[in-house]
Amino acid sequence: MAENFIFSSESVTEGHPDKVADQISDGVLDAILKDDPMGRVACEVLVSTGLVVVAGEISTKTYVDIQKIARETINGIGYTRAKYGFDGDTCAVLTAIDEQSGDIAQGVNNAIEVRDDTSITEQDIAKTGAGDQGMMFGYATNETKEFMPMPIALSHALARQLTKVRKDGTLNYLRPDGKTQVSLRYENRKAVHADTIVVSAQHHPEASLKEIRADIIEHVITPIVPGNLIDQNTRIFVNPTGRFVKGGPMADSGLTGRKIIVDTYGGWVPHGGGAFSGKDPTKVDRSGAYMTRYAAKNIVAAGIADECQIQVAYAIGVAEPVSLNVNTFGTGKISEDKIEKLLREHFDFRPAAIIRDLDLRKPQYKALAAYGHMGRIDLPVLPGWEKTDRAEELRKAAGL
Repeated sequence: MAENFIFSSESVTEGHPDKVADQISDGVLDAILKDDPMGRVACEVLVSTGLVVVAGEISTKTYVDIQKIARETINGIGYTRAKYGFDGDTCAVLTAIDEQSGDIAQGVNNAIEVRDDTSITEQDIAKTGAGDQGMMFGYATNETKEFMPMPIALSHALARQLTKVRKDGTLNYLRPDGKTQVSLRYENRKAVHADTIVVSAQHHPEASLKEIRADIIEHVITPIVPGNLIDQNTRIFVNPTGRFVKGGPMADSGLTGRKIIVDTYGGWVPHGGGAFSGKDPTKVDRSGAYMTRYAAKNIVAAGIADECQIQVAYAIGVAEPVSLNVNTFGTGKISEDKIEKLLREHFDFRPAAIIRDLDLRKPQYKALAAYGHMGRIDLPVLPGWEKTDRAEELRKAAGL
């Protein structure tokens, strides 16, 4: 990436159709993990006008009321009136659930390392194989207090603020759907100016564009975007089409896993391609991405690099990663080869170890299904992958 550039990231509110689907998927997962921490879940959701379809593969010892979870989630978001074209009380909820494929289960239950070496005991951490092949990316930067790139951090903060002023009645004409976008100008890879800010907010039909624009600037943008980044040259677009009355699943269908860039780093670094929501932690799409974030954040918190990107890759049914790659974008205080060695010494990237170290078998995922899975310092309980509890030992091991 060049030293001087403009970079944009977007976020969406919890009322965006894709995020409605994500929250239902993770609501089902949380409900299963509450009673059956070993449950296997791959839950996909489609939402459209008056309709929710829940499909996937679930193997569990418990029972969950999927209809109830879907309806409570939708009402909690704010779709509570049929006139919105979608509400939790009157929408149809259809389910199409099957068990996890036995072919996949045998590789997850008994990794190839176990099948090839019968001396490995049932208790060995190598027992659990990766639930899929693929590559995952984790990243951290000291640019913000969240250890996240500033464009996505600000976009998420604006989206959360948009929801806050809707729910607390500050702007009572707002409705649940909304999107935000922030374009920052960088000089020498440091953010120096907000070039463009976009906020699109669903609203009551009687609210005027003039009123909405003034209120959004006062109650959403001004409290969130640092004043030193905004000046008379900053372009601010509020509902740039002029009207945003029809929104949510009535205006656009939603699908689980369709906002993966919003879920991670806003496009600042690559995304492996796999979605998170609705997947139990044996799926490395989810757990591998969390672990690489955890490792990258601790590297940056230790002062070993200002930025750190980690890629890990897996083969289905195999516990050990097939590759590990580190990129510090020239900010490392030690070589990337040495950082990779530190990672291998201080972090265990096998699926069962990730699940153990990050405490991934507990209900915690619905809260992450909107406003990003990384950098969530706004939550009452910090997710395991957001902790910096290994920074000091890494710093010492690096000789800093």
